Amino acid sequence: MPSKGPENWGELLVNKIEQFKSGHSARTLACCWENQQGFPSEVKSTFLDSNIELFKNVELLLGLPEYKVSLPGGSRASQNDIFVLAKGLLHEKSEQLIAIAVEGKVNEDFGRTIGKRLGLAPSSGLRKRVQFLIETLGLERLSDADISGLRYQLLHRSVSAILLAQKFTAPNALMLIHSFSESDKGFVDYEKFSFLFGLNAVKNQIIGPIHLNDIDLYFGWVQGDQKFLSY
Repeated sequence: MPSKGPENWGELLVNKIEQFKSGHSARTLACCWENQQGFPSEVKSTFLDSNIELFKNVELLLGLPEYKVSLPGGSRASQNDIFVLAKGLLHEKSEQLIAIAVEGKVNEDFGRTIGKRLGLAPSSGLRKRVQFLIETLGLERLSDADISGLRYQLLHRSVSAILLAQKFTAPNALMLIHSFSESDKGFVDYEKFSFLFGLNAVKNQIIGPIHLNDIDLYFGWVQGDQKFLSY
C-alpha cells in the first residue's frame, strides 16, 4: 500500500505510542523522507559529494519503511527503518541496482555491544546469530576482544543490506546512517566499525566499497535536517 503520510509509518512499529513521538528517530525519519521527490536533499548531497560514480546519479525505485529481514538464530528479524531499492549508473551506460538499509538516529546509540549482548550465558540462538553476522561481514579474523566492543546494531544493519542486495539481485549494498543528532552521537562507534574494513569514516560521505559475498558494500553517515525534530 502506498503511504498516505508519516502516520502510516508509525503503524508499522511495535509500540507507536512510545516510539513515534516528536523528536524521536522513527517520527523524525518518517517526516523527513515522506513526500520527497526521491531522496531527501541531504542524502542526495552526500551521494554527490562522495565522488563515487555509482552514486552520482541515483534514482529511488522503491522505499519500504520498517522492512524486516530474517536472520538465523533468535526470534526477531532485523527491522530496517527504511529499505530502499535504488538504481545507479556506471560508465554512463551500465545501470546497477543498489540495496540500501537506512538506520535513523537522534540521540540513541547503536544498541548494546556484542560483549554485553552475549553476557555470561547467551542463548544458542544469539550465539548462532552473532556468528552469522561475523562470518557474513568477513570479520572472523578479529579477536574476541575486538568483536565484543562492536555495536550489535551496526553489524546486523550491514548484514541486512547484503541480504537485501542478494534478494533483489543487486550487485551493490549500502548501510546508511541518517543521523539527526546535534552532537553526532554514535559516530565514534560507526568510525570504529568502518575502520575494521580499512575505511576511514567521514560525515556526509559514502565510503567503500568492500567486496563481500559477491556484493560491493558501502557505508554512509548523513547529517539530517534538524527542523524535522519538531515535526
